[in-house]
Amino acid sequence: MPIDIDPRDVPVLLLYNLDPSWTVREREEVTAASSQLEQAISAVGHPTTLVPLLSDEIADILRPYDPCSHIVFNWCESIPGVPHSEPLVAWNLELQDFVFTGASSAALTLSGDKYRVKRILDETGIPTPEWRLYDEPKADGWDIFPAIVKPVNEHGSEGITRESVVKTEAELLKRVAYLVETYDQPALVEDFIDGREFHVSVWGNGQIEMLPPAEMDFSLFDEVEDRVCTYDSKFVPGSQHYEDIEMILPAPLNEDEIQTVEEICKAAYTAIGCRDYGRIDLRSRGGVYYVLDVNPNADISQDASLSSAAEFAGYSYGEIGSRIIRLAAKRHPVWGERR
Repeated sequence: MPIDIDPRDVPVLLLYNLDPSWTVREREEVTAASSQLEQAISAVGHPTTLVPLLSDEIADILRPYDPCSHIVFNWCESIPGVPHSEPLVAWNLELQDFVFTGASSAALTLSGDKYRVKRILDETGIPTPEWRLYDEPKADGWDIFPAIVKPVNEHGSEGITRESVVKTEAELLKRVAYLVETYDQPALVEDFIDGREFHVSVWGNGQIEMLPPAEMDFSLFDEVEDRVCTYDSKFVPGSQHYEDIEMILPAPLNEDEIQTVEEICKAAYTAIGCRDYGRIDLRSRGGVYYVLDVNPNADISQDASLSSAAEFAGYSYGEIGSRIIRLAAKRHPVWGERR
């Protein structure tokens, strides 16, 4: 669906976090990815300024810029040195009256709490694996195996390894104890859906559009413990999971399956309060598509699944960024009123 706002009329502040404590290589990688997005959206017409977030002084960093004259492209995962602070970035932008891309601080806070997300999915009737929350290792009758054990407040598959998939109560209790001690937070235990996994990108507000679903192919893995998207699969080049999990785009689904996936993903996107864009992760078993995770402000690096799906649908990288910016611009007092 076209968005009737000229990119040349919408100046953008591309805000990204650049933690001084990172290694030189990490800083270079983030700077390169941010520059790639900046160049892409500039090429389609947006006057764009790169704004690195180097400290927690967000107000000082943004003071030179007028909220009435800019859209902030919020590409921050955290405030440097402040764990779990992605919602705090959005909260600061709201406090300073900036209109920004992606989810609100409330939606980001919600999505970072897997317990609350599971409750909402259950309450709204959206299929999600059976689950239980543990704040300590205890034998309480859980009898669904294999199961997967996750830290309840992490994202990006932090804390997910092949040891996360457990087959016995003893393994479950051991993994719960490890996560509670290591991450100082409860552990979420879920029925492990040993089936096909899909990463489904969705964008829009009001009228929501699903992009072509991607499937994560685990066919090179024989052991059930390995058929999972681990932290290594996303962030450790050279690891077996990084190298051997293949993304199939578009996922081979028939028309009825696509319709079912679309209905579930749009419902989950809306229930968690996503805005502008997001990604829903699902697994299928026995004809049921279970929501594993809802990701507002999903990764839109050029090789990420959302960008890959949008490019398959015919959008250039710059057009992807511009569409997200112009969706946010509809909330702006200037460009929203012009419409």
